[in-house]
Amino acid sequence: MNWKYFFLGVSAGVAGAYIVKEATSRKETVSPEEILKQVKEAFKKDGPISGSWINMTAEPFLRSPIQHQVYKGGITRTIDGNSELYEFIADAKTGTIIEAKPVV
Repeated sequence: MNWKYFFLGVSAGVAGAYIVKEATSRKETVSPEEILKQVKEAFKKDGPISGSWINMTAEPFLRSPIQHQVYKGGITRTIDGNSELYEFIADAKTGTIIEAKPVV
């Protein structure tokens, strides 16, 4: 048995295992633009939207006992001539809206 080929095979196996481990543990997130699009579609069901924004940087959010990475944003819509402002929090990993509340 040639030790050179043995160590080459072991090295290739270790490198391959490391690459697979890194690829599977990487957490993908939904883009902020896609989340804003989903939120706007949900709010359009109740009336027209006059403005929207989203923070492009995910930030930690603790909803006991789970900590999420979230995007925060807002929607403005006009109903019967009155502007209503809503803030929302969406999970960065899944795009799910965790919270939406009117700003008083």
